Amino acid sequence: MQVKELQSVFSFEKVVIHALAPNLYQVSVMMDGEEVFLLDGKGKFLTSHNKQDLQELFKDKQVGAMVLRHQSAYDEMVGQPTRESTNCLEVPIGTL
Repeated sequence: MQVKELQSVFSFEKVVIHALAPNLYQVSVMMDGEEVFLLDGKGKFLTSHNKQDLQELFKDKQVGAMVLRHQSAYDEMVGQPTRESTNCLEVPIGTL
């Protein structure tokens, strides 16, 4: 979904701010049970070094939940076997 399309959508089930690295974030939204990443004007994943900038995109929207998601590479780094389930942490955060 292009970021400019946000203007025409007023309600989201869930907004996910993905923590990729220290101070690097991407954003996806859940709509009709499907997770969709936001893209910039050039068709690339929308990223920011400030998670509040991404939260600000939804300040006038109805959001069921907003979370910060981090997927850890720790198991892989210490030689643990591949998990059958995800190694993901989601923390609820508020909207601005």
